[in-house]
Amino acid sequence: MEDNKYSCLELKNQLCFPLYACAKEVVRAYKPYLSALDLTYTQYITMMVLWEKKQMNVKEIGRCLYLDSGTLTPLLKKLESKGYISRHRSKADERNLLISITDEGMKLRDKAVAVPREMSKCVKLDKDEAKELYRLLYKFLDNNCNCE
Repeated sequence: MEDNKYSCLELKNQLCFPLYACAKEVVRAYKPYLSALDLTYTQYITMMVLWEKKQMNVKEIGRCLYLDSGTLTPLLKKLESKGYISRHRSKADERNLLISITDEGMKLRDKAVAVPREMSKCVKLDKDEAKELYRLLYKFLDNNCNCE
């Protein structure tokens, strides 16, 4: 009976572990493609949001990417130093920091367009499995663990 009490602590019984390990492996697989663009994975997903929206405030970016401002601030400064984005205060509300994609940032999109195609070769799931995994992961995120 004692062994059963601790089965909840066995790695094989943890949902968090395969999520963590898969996320780590996916980011590792992205590395050679993103290194060619001189981007980290977090910079890449930030650029993806900005390629789509063109301009957003920091809070909106954080919400989209599930990142806090402590993570975003140095990342955005780095992207600005590379010439991909500009940061400026809103005229309507000085507290609001707006992030805009630059022409140089838009040019990077042309180079990045091959990344998803290359990554699809790394994911050994058929189309239906990938759709189901996507659905389940977003279900998890949408119902996130606010257990605080």
